[in-house]
Amino acid sequence: MRIDLSGKTALVTGSTQGIGAAIATRLAEAGARVGVNGRSEGSVAMAMELMDGDLVAAPGDVSTDEGCEQVLHALPQVDILVNNLGIFGAKPPLEISDDEWRRYFEVNVLAAVRLTRAYLPGMKERGWGRIQYIASDSAVVIPAEMIHYGMTKTALLAVSRGFAKEAAGSGVTVNSVIAGPTHTGGVEDFVYQLVGKDLPWEEAQRAFMREHRPQSLLQRLIEPEEIANMVVYLSSPLASATTGGAVRVDGGYVDSILP
Repeated sequence: MRIDLSGKTALVTGSTQGIGAAIATRLAEAGARVGVNGRSEGSVAMAMELMDGDLVAAPGDVSTDEGCEQVLHALPQVDILVNNLGIFGAKPPLEISDDEWRRYFEVNVLAAVRLTRAYLPGMKERGWGRIQYIASDSAVVIPAEMIHYGMTKTALLAVSRGFAKEAAGSGVTVNSVIAGPTHTGGVEDFVYQLVGKDLPWEEAQRAFMREHRPQSLLQRLIEPEEIANMVVYLSSPLASATTGGAVRVDGGYVDSILP
């Protein structure tokens, strides 16, 4: 299956590392012009040095109005929007402050809503577009140690479905991607936070999956490129009949039928 995104412009938020960097790389490999986003010009420049293809620097903290405007100035129009930016961390539920609840919502949800509101009208006018939200299995199986994170990912499923209805019949598709536990630098830190720092990585990973994510059928962390492959497909003309969906790349983690 050959996916050709030549002539398309994409923006991937939070794409200086991890899943976002893998998505940006795969989209560029498929021929898209890709906006690389991070909070600072320096982090974006460093990430772009590790990527090939037609890349555009789009620095800005999109969890703020000012940062969003900065990104829109760099990329006034896109054909593909991948809302990947997200923060996560473990904390006992009763110790999560009001400020933390607000911060998680603003970064993980409101930033995506803000950019969708900015780019969707142009996509509808042109009769083609792809919008995706990188959600998580935590949207459905809320982890006891990070319910503030799970709440935001559940919200993204609602946001995605709602904007898909707004885009109905326009040629624009809107979907969420439910990613399972994924191997990134941040997740390595998270794993060691839960299982202790004394174990070698492979043992720590197995202990984490066994003790904290036993539902996984894959029984390993997912690689970022595996998430990116699904995103590139959903970004392509081949996925023209897939919209309003919650597409799973979770390693068989969620033991339920999603709406």
